[in-house]
Amino acid sequence: MSINELQKQTNTNIQEKANLIWEIATHLAGLYQPHEYGKVILPMTVLKRFDDALKPTKDAVVQMNRNLTERKVEGTVRDGILCNVSGYAFYNTSRFDFSRLLADPDNIEINFEDYLHGFSDNIKDILENFKFADEVKNMVKGNVLYVVIQEFNSKKGEMAPDKITSADMGYIFEELIRKFSESFNQAAGAHFTSRDIIYLMTELLVAPEKEKIAAEGCVKTAYDMTMGTSQMLGCLTERLHDINPDADLTCFGQEFNPETYAIAKADMLIKGGNAQGMIYGDTLSEDAFSGYEFDYIISNPPFGIDWKREKDAVEAEHQKLGYNGRFGPGLPTISDGQMLFLLNGVKKLKEGSGRMAIIQNGSSLFTGDAGSGSSEIRRYVIHEDLVEAIVQLPTDLFYNTGISTYVWVITKKKSVERAGKVQLIDASKCFVKRRKNIGNKRVDLDDACIALILKAYNAFTDDAYTEGNLTVESKVFDNDFFGFTKVTVETPICDENGKPVLKKGKAQPDKAKTDTEVIPLAENIEAYMEKNVLPYNPLAYLDRSKDKIGYEIPFTRLFYKFVPPVPSEEVFAELKALEAEEAELMKEILGNG
Repeated sequence: MSINELQKQTNTNIQEKANLIWEIATHLAGLYQPHEYGKVILPMTVLKRFDDALKPTKDAVVQMNRNLTERKVEGTVRDGILCNVSGYAFYNTSRFDFSRLLADPDNIEINFEDYLHGFSDNIKDILENFKFADEVKNMVKGNVLYVVIQEFNSKKGEMAPDKITSADMGYIFEELIRKFSESFNQAAGAHFTSRDIIYLMTELLVAPEKEKIAAEGCVKTAYDMTMGTSQMLGCLTERLHDINPDADLTCFGQEFNPETYAIAKADMLIKGGNAQGMIYGDTLSEDAFSGYEFDYIISNPPFGIDWKREKDAVEAEHQKLGYNGRFGPGLPTISDGQMLFLLNGVKKLKEGSGRMAIIQNGSSLFTGDAGSGSSEIRRYVIHEDLVEAIVQLPTDLFYNTGISTYVWVITKKKSVERAGKVQLIDASKCFVKRRKNIGNKRVDLDDACIALILKAYNAFTDDAYTEGNLTVESKVFDNDFFGFTKVTVETPICDENGKPVLKKGKAQPDKAKTDTEVIPLAENIEAYMEKNVLPYNPLAYLDRSKDKIGYEIPFTRLFYKFVPPVPSEEVFAELKALEAEEAELMKEILGNG
């Protein structure tokens, strides 16, 4: 299935379904503010999805639960038997479901509590992260619990798995979250990344072994360290199944937002995936996957967000564990933690085969002077030959930001021709405009865009690629191209005769004249001094004890195209033409007057 066809799954029917579900929120008006509707709508959608999924086996589960209670069967054995009967990795032992709750309106509160209590522990965990108990109390207080259940039990709330696939349900969740975000005046991108970006990332991840997967299938693991609602993992799973239906991908993820974590876990339960691999917690300070290694990592961590909350834990790991932990190479500035997520991913890539696609903003390319934590992180990932490619995306591609963003492709197994090299791909001019903007998202990546970017990636050459109005440019550099030595240039204190003042046979530096030079690693430092410094300051010398190695990736400069200014005679001619046009207009106006 093409990427365009996958994106078309967010079709009118799915949007209509999300709109119908959201309409239920009209019954919450007055009791809730519009920006609070999602507190009820999202967990109720999850509950109704579970309720519809369990309906065919409901009575059998209730009866089996009675039998197990009589036989005093408890613990994991009981859970296993009930899950086997329900057909899912969850169950509900209450005699109530949505339909039966409506049969007794006078006791809706106590019966609904019995219904919620009947769920298996993994569902209770989801509801706790939604803080749903508080919302039930609010709905009871506002006398709307019955009508909300009634609305969700109507045709608009029908969500049985045989009517709505897991993929479509994921789209519906996204539509609902977007509506919640928009009503809250909150960036939808804080919750999820649009699928066109994810499809590009998945293509970059599987590119080297796509043909092998198509022929032989695969058994892989994938991890998203900031999984949101887990749609990145879902899209990667879809893509592998498109390549080969027998591909097997086990997904793991961690998320710090309780509501999006709850949706991710719920979605994975419905799909029959690895719901136990969906973990709540702060990835930087509460690493749930220490010691794990994954085949694929795909993630869009927050950027421009400080890591003050995680500071103590991160610094302790950095100091105590060094390179045995995640943050050995260094720590970035406290104001932006995105490079910490980059290091977390590097640590968790499977040795000899792991691949990661991770989104970063421009600061990861260049922020920080030589010797700083950010520079040392770049030095590490480039010097260790982990950076395979960096793709600059178009601006206005994300829901919550219009700035330049980049996909870093990190691998622990470069091909022979890529060893010791980094490919930079400028895809900033490769996009199609949207007919309707969503937040800051004004452009999309369609099939043609992604195909052109993949063409440039696979070719691995210095070249430009064009398809219609789309343009992508690729450049390949040796790793050391991005490194430099920052040297300290001293000028000696001189006496009245212009000769250096010596102390113990050494010239004494004039601190007011201390300067620095940035010299590419590929250049000889002495030769650089001879050519660029000594002709202008013959007494200058280097204090090599202060040398610092730095790494930066000047992406914009490397792809800069000089556009010559318009010749002055053309500007003058245009001004004369405008003057003549103005004179004619004035004649018409005055003549009409």
